Amino acid sequence: MIGYISDNLLLPILDFFYGLVPSYGLAIVALTVVIRLALFPLSNGSIRSARRMRIAQPVMQKRQAEIKARFASNPQKQQEELGKLMKEFGSPLAGCLPLLVQMPILFALFATLRGSPFADVPYTLNLKVLPSDQIAAVEPKPFSSASHSIFITETDHVPVIASLPGGTKIGSGESVQIQLQTKSGTPFSEVLTDVDNGQSFLPDWTVTKGESIVSVSDSGTITALAPGDATVEGKIPGLAARSGFLFIKALGQVGFYTEGSINWDIAILVGSFGVSLFISQLLSGMGMPANPQQATANKITPVMITGMFLFFPLPAGVLLYMVIANIFQAAQTFLLTREALPDNLQAILDEQLKQAQTPAAATAGGAIGNRLPFEPKGGNK
Repeated sequence: MIGYISDNLLLPILDFFYGLVPSYGLAIVALTVVIRLALFPLSNGSIRSARRMRIAQPVMQKRQAEIKARFASNPQKQQEELGKLMKEFGSPLAGCLPLLVQMPILFALFATLRGSPFADVPYTLNLKVLPSDQIAAVEPKPFSSASHSIFITETDHVPVIASLPGGTKIGSGESVQIQLQTKSGTPFSEVLTDVDNGQSFLPDWTVTKGESIVSVSDSGTITALAPGDATVEGKIPGLAARSGFLFIKALGQVGFYTEGSINWDIAILVGSFGVSLFISQLLSGMGMPANPQQATANKITPVMITGMFLFFPLPAGVLLYMVIANIFQAAQTFLLTREALPDNLQAILDEQLKQAQTPAAATAGGAIGNRLPFEPKGGNK
């Protein structure tokens, strides 16, 4: 499903925007905005439900405990009363359904930005080399990798798979040819004959595991040297992987620290992601009573996620999408915090705010009352 959405929805939108403005960076920004606008109603449902549950949860928990205690001996009546409670305030799971519906699109968008043309596309083959006297007993099972859309020009892309007709089990001393082809069976090399500088899109094959088990030529011929397990990987260069945008040196650049130097463009993107996430979380608590536990989580979560992305390699193009999406989410959250609540929830919120203010007023009053009658306001003289 993710591959279908990417090939038939996201890439055509990307092609459209690149045709308007020949910049892959701007195309990523435009694609992100379009997808976020398309998912706006679903995201609204999730944000709205989370806000309402945050207000209603203390009352719901109290009412649930009372219902379970009152009707402990009557399960049927207990379920009936709990159902009424859910109708009154809504189900805590109501915000999960919109999130689940939009997840395939978001995963497809993520996969699109990690593939061609924004990054080099890897094809990985896990091989098992068997002794020559055992391979004859093995039934060949043809292997085909997942399909990846490879951009061969700024607007033309073809789905390409890597295959081994005889399967991934090879006899010691045998040689097999990796076949790169389109879904229709056309060799990828033939597709490239009509492309300017087409040879630059041929993969660079390497052995990433088991160099003593197999070897691989530049043309993709695998030779089995000895029994064991091995992995061969080929990378097709991404057309825009080395294209820059604004302060970003290359949209396909991966990693905060590579080859002994800091990639400051990646650091800025990751930092912007953390700041935008922190702001979005602060906005989600606007107009709510103070919650020390939530406040602590709002501080820790952005730091943890930001730290993870510093060391979890993501292409710059993906990070650009994440920053734009977070900014969009923050704006959407701000708009929804100004939305009028149902009367029952507004009454609960007003009471919660009143209770939150009462201890503060009592503390301030206690501090004044603790002064001696003759003590000046400025302190002891």
